[in-house]
Amino acid sequence: MAGTAAEGGQPRRVSMQEHMAIDVSPGPIRPIHLISHYFPHFYPFAEPVLHPSDPRSTAVSAIRSTLQPQPDPEPEGDSDDSTALGILEFTLLFDADNSALHCTAHRAKGLKPLASGSMDTYVKANLLPGASKAGQLRTRTVQATKVPVWKETLTYHGFTRQDAAQKTLRLCVCEDPWLRRRRRSPPLGDLRVPLRKLVPNQARSFNICLEKWRLTKRPKSLDTAHGMSLYQEEVETEVAREERGRVLLSLCYSSQRGGLLVGVLRCAHLAPMDANGYSDPFVHLFLHPNTGKKSKFKTSVCRKTLNPEFNEEFFYSGPREELAQKTLLVSVWDYDLGTADDFIGGVQLGSHASGECLRHSDHRLELWHLLDSRPVQLSD
Repeated sequence: MAGTAAEGGQPRRVSMQEHMAIDVSPGPIRPIHLISHYFPHFYPFAEPVLHPSDPRSTAVSAIRSTLQPQPDPEPEGDSDDSTALGILEFTLLFDADNSALHCTAHRAKGLKPLASGSMDTYVKANLLPGASKAGQLRTRTVQATKVPVWKETLTYHGFTRQDAAQKTLRLCVCEDPWLRRRRRSPPLGDLRVPLRKLVPNQARSFNICLEKWRLTKRPKSLDTAHGMSLYQEEVETEVAREERGRVLLSLCYSSQRGGLLVGVLRCAHLAPMDANGYSDPFVHLFLHPNTGKKSKFKTSVCRKTLNPEFNEEFFYSGPREELAQKTLLVSVWDYDLGTADDFIGGVQLGSHASGECLRHSDHRLELWHLLDSRPVQLSD
C-alpha cells in the first residue's frame, strides 16, 4: 500500500523524529549582512571590509590618510606615562629686566621608585657649568607619593644674557633619604635644558622624560684621600672655567645729601671657601685714594650660603666731580673665626676702571658685576 501511494503521486509522510533531525542540523551558517556594510565610512575607526578589486577601496584609503593626525617632525620632549623613568613638568622664565632665571617645578608622573613602596621626592636644580654648590637649588620634599606636585619656583639671581647663551640647566628628581633614615641613593632621573633656547621675558613650559643618572670616573689627582669614592657626579666635571661669583650693586649720587650712595644688594654663585661646601660671606667697600675710617665700610656676615642677600646702603660724602675721579674697590670675603678671612673675589668701579663709572646724579643704577679672583692692586 505504501509503495502504491508513492507511485500514485501522494506526498510521503515524514515522522516527527525525522523532522526534528532536519531542523537541528540545518548546515553551515552564513553571516548576516548589516545595512551599514552598504554605506561608505569616512572615519578611521570603522571601515567596511573592501576587496582589493573594489573601486571604493582607493577612495576610502585616501580619505583615511588625510584624517589621521600627522606626527610632529620635531617633538619638544613630550611623552606619556609609559616612559621608563617618568616625566617632569616645569616652566622656565628668563627675566632679562631683573637678571633672573625662574624655574617652576610643577609635577612629576610615571616615576619608577628604586625600591618598592611610597617615595619622598624633591627636585634639585644645577646651573652648568659652575660650582656645584653655588648653582644648586632644591624644592621642598613631597612625601609618600609616586605622583608628586611641588608648584614651587626656584630663582637664580644675577642671570645675564651671556649666561643664557652659555649655560645649561640640569634638573634631577631625587628621593629624600633623611625622612625614613635610608642611605642616600642616586636620583630617580634627570634632564638637561640648554638655556640658549629661551626667549627673554617669555615663559616656556616643558614636559620632558627623565633620563638615567650618569656617574663619571673621578680624576686620579683627587684619589689621594683614603676611602674617597672613585666616582663623582658629572656636574662636578663640567666646570669649564673658575667662577668666583657676582655682586649686585646700586649707585646713586644724591645732590640733596651731597654724596654717593652705594647699595650692596646681594651676591650670587659665590665660590665655596669652607670645608662644608659653603662660605660665610660679607662685602668690604673701600674708596681710593681716601684715607680714614670714612672710606671703608663692610656689610654684615651671612652664614653658610653662596647666595647671600644684604640690602645694605653706605654713604660717601663729597662733590660729584671729586668722587668721579676716585675708584671704589668692592671685595667679597669669607669670614673665619680665629683665622684670616678668605678672599673670594672683587671688582673695582671708577672713571678709569672697566666697570661702571660713578657719574650718576639722582638716579639709582643697579648692575651685576662679575668678581675677579685676583685681588686688585691700587697704587698710591
